[in-house]
Amino acid sequence: MQSTSLKSCHSLLLAGLLAWLAPRGRAENSFSYKYESYREMGGRIAVQTRGAVLEQDLGTEMHLKLEGVLDAITGATPTGVPAAAGSNQVDLADLHPERRKAWNADLSRQFSRVNVAFGFGNSRESDYVSNGWSVNTLTDFNQKNTTLLAGLAGTDDKIKVFYQRVRARKHTHDVIVGLTQLLDPQTSVTANFTWGRAEGYLADPYRLVQKTVELFPGVSLPLTFGETRPDHREKWIGLLGINHAVPGMHGALDATYRYYHDTFGTAAHTLDLAWFQHAGEKLILRPGVRFYTQSAASFYYYNLDNTTITPVSGPPRVLGPYYSSDYRLSDFQAFNYGLKAIWKATEHLDVDVAVEQYDMRGTDRVTPQSAYPRARVITVGGKFSW
Repeated sequence: MQSTSLKSCHSLLLAGLLAWLAPRGRAENSFSYKYESYREMGGRIAVQTRGAVLEQDLGTEMHLKLEGVLDAITGATPTGVPAAAGSNQVDLADLHPERRKAWNADLSRQFSRVNVAFGFGNSRESDYVSNGWSVNTLTDFNQKNTTLLAGLAGTDDKIKVFYQRVRARKHTHDVIVGLTQLLDPQTSVTANFTWGRAEGYLADPYRLVQKTVELFPGVSLPLTFGETRPDHREKWIGLLGINHAVPGMHGALDATYRYYHDTFGTAAHTLDLAWFQHAGEKLILRPGVRFYTQSAASFYYYNLDNTTITPVSGPPRVLGPYYSSDYRLSDFQAFNYGLKAIWKATEHLDVDVAVEQYDMRGTDRVTPQSAYPRARVITVGGKFSW
């Protein structure tokens, strides 16, 4: 089984890097390196990521940012086949070890009140290639106390599907508008709205569904079929954030709330809280917690027994019916909590270390908890600036 179960995440990551890392005005010249280890318990997915970022001014008004990422992916992931009778362990399949190479470039130009950035990126694996682009602007008003964000981004993906000769295609387009307002020297608030649309091959060719089929009177067998998802999806995202410094405590609070809804029928809420605490002149500690909850897609089924759906073999059917047993489309909650330390080793060198725990829990009371991962995330990085 290939690692295409993660490919959609990688494509979304590329689109997110391009679309939402809008220009933030003048940035310092720097080189950063980061290593991250994501490891799920029980021999599940393990990802090792190495990334480097170079930022350099080009004259007094232009800035270039280059980023490269290498991922190594191994482990096992649920196939969608339910647990065997008498067991609560869902079926797992080992991934072939996979490597992903990705890069993106961002060139920004500062005008009198407007910063414009153009971005392009590429993410490549053995059976998935994604190209992305973006245009983002930041416009200052009210003596730079108000900033308007406007951006447009898109991706063009090619997917190698084992049961068809020609690579499948997927296209995405995203639009973001937002406003950041400085309320006082210690407080700023942000509000963003995003709309996006994806079209093309949106299924996962390695995800299965199961239904017990009567072969002839008195004889039935559980058979598996490839999933079928709609060939388009629209999404709407609203985000509210506040950043408040507390000088008396030498710290600052960063809090965001995010609402997500799409035409698959999924609605999700995310609450992210982080506290930045100065511990002396050179050390910052950042404890943080994130809570996420979502409702299931309208076509998620643990299995197709007790439904009127008749699955068929072959590629996804554009006109439906739609069905998937991918646990990522089910009702679930996720908790992410951890601690990050940032040490200013010298005037030009910063070092950071973070340890986080990620726990996903199903809430539909049907899908076994064995489908949902628990993971430890360790990140080590450094940044040299000049």
